[in-house]
Amino acid sequence: MSMETNRRQALRTMAAAALSTQTSRILGANDRVNVAVIGVGGRGTAHVNEYSKLDCHIAAICDVNQAAQERAVALVERNNGHKPEVFTDMRKLFESKNVDAVSIATPNHWHALAAIWAMQAGKDVYVEKPCCYNPFEGKQMIAAARKYNRIVQAGTQSRSMPHMREAVELLRGGVIGKVYMAKGLCYKRRPSIGHKRDQPTPPGINWDLFLGPAPLRPFNELRFKYNWHWFWDTGNGDIGNQGVHEMDIALWGLGATALPKHVVSTGGKFLYKDDQETPNTQIATYDFGDAQMVFEVRGIPGPDEGPLKRHGFNVVGDIFYGSDGYMATDSSGYWVYKGEKGELAQQGKAEKGDTAPHMENFLGAVRSRKREDLHAEVAVNVLSSDCCHLANISYRVGRRLQWDGRERFVGDAQADALLTRHPYRAPYIVPEKV
Repeated sequence: MSMETNRRQALRTMAAAALSTQTSRILGANDRVNVAVIGVGGRGTAHVNEYSKLDCHIAAICDVNQAAQERAVALVERNNGHKPEVFTDMRKLFESKNVDAVSIATPNHWHALAAIWAMQAGKDVYVEKPCCYNPFEGKQMIAAARKYNRIVQAGTQSRSMPHMREAVELLRGGVIGKVYMAKGLCYKRRPSIGHKRDQPTPPGINWDLFLGPAPLRPFNELRFKYNWHWFWDTGNGDIGNQGVHEMDIALWGLGATALPKHVVSTGGKFLYKDDQETPNTQIATYDFGDAQMVFEVRGIPGPDEGPLKRHGFNVVGDIFYGSDGYMATDSSGYWVYKGEKGELAQQGKAEKGDTAPHMENFLGAVRSRKREDLHAEVAVNVLSSDCCHLANISYRVGRRLQWDGRERFVGDAQADALLTRHPYRAPYIVPEKV
């Protein structure tokens, strides 16, 4: 690399750091944080409602869909009595000096780039799960958070649920002895999405901005709104949708801080003849050396899992196995079973609400400027997101994979190619250098 190239890179770094400082308002401990919500569809609407209850100011909303913009503006006016600024292109929002932090509820394929652009503009970030669409993006998000000294919270809100924090503390304290296995369950009913033909883009939707880094394709209703989860261009299947919550809890309970040594995932799209690309049935097994993790996705009705058995079908939760018993957890509580007969020894119930405490934790860290105050700092969620990605990569290449402990698979170029997107669609490129 030439001296001139080094000089140009240094100047770009200095300029970006200066921009980060100039666009950040210095907040006191009692200041209200000015928040913008990016992506105000189903989950984004929940963001608007939750921030409306907290000590912050919803300064702006951003969405590629005009109808979604209008609904969000009306919701802010109804909840808080003021009209937020409205943006279609998030790049314009990032230029605003009236915004301290952004809350990202876009489809998965936009999470990392939106977060990186926001950090480069001096904004703190709350980003929905999975925080990254692929492992390369997760690495770049962590690098940006460190370089620009940004507060970045991921939306795995179980980390802020008192009963879940209590359950993990019990596991740490040896309530079931040495934990040797965790099982994550995502038995979430997912009906067939059917078939839809491509059509002209409806008025009021900026389809180019919706696709962003993904390949340019004709508008299709099934690739818009919620069903984008089931297409590889934009989603990660249910293991990276609902499942990443349970994946995160499983890793948390195991105390895992690095990716597994080996992963293998099998499954398929069974019974349905439709346009969905991702599996509706999937099992992944992870080898951590001294512990194992098993994860199961099932979108078709079937029997519930033992200690998490409920009426109906939707069962999502985790089971931890130890030398002295086992623990089951879900959003409603935790249960500890001990002894040869598996008798209930201890339990805890959930308090109401989960997202608001998690956002409150984020806002507190924005004020304190201490990333260690966060319950789900970006590096934590990159680990759980990457475990989902590794399972999907194993599923797609059809074999067991060995991780090299750094950033590649051992002797598998085909699997390595799925660690990032080839290519990113200009100008929506996740940068090699943040």
